Amino acid sequence: MQKVYNIGVEATLEVIGGKWKPIILCHLNHHGKIRTNEFRRLIPGISQKMLTNQLRELEQAGLIHRKVFNQVPPKVEYSLTSYGHGMEPILNMLCTWGEKHVELLQDKGEDVLLKQRDEDIAMQQTS
Repeated sequence: MQKVYNIGVEATLEVIGGKWKPIILCHLNHHGKIRTNEFRRLIPGISQKMLTNQLRELEQAGLIHRKVFNQVPPKVEYSLTSYGHGMEPILNMLCTWGEKHVELLQDKGEDVLLKQRDEDIAMQQTS
């Protein structure tokens, strides 16, 4: 049966939708290669089971690559595929919009904290 999308964003959200996938992709976009334990440090609110599921789904969608090193203890690294790198402008725009939204909430007097700005992470990677 043919799958029908009414608008392109439906197809996008089917692949990267949810709470954790865009966060995982943004970290890979900034850090290049990330090991599983590093994800847990970067995304403290995610459970190991959820992280594993989200990484598998992103790998099946062709956005990330999983590299397993033949050693003890086992070592696994994740990185964006070239197809996944195509999402870079979208991920950057999501981060920028989110930062502006946090500023708006702060201007309204809401108690909101943004721990790191997108440009700060990018600067850390170049130094």
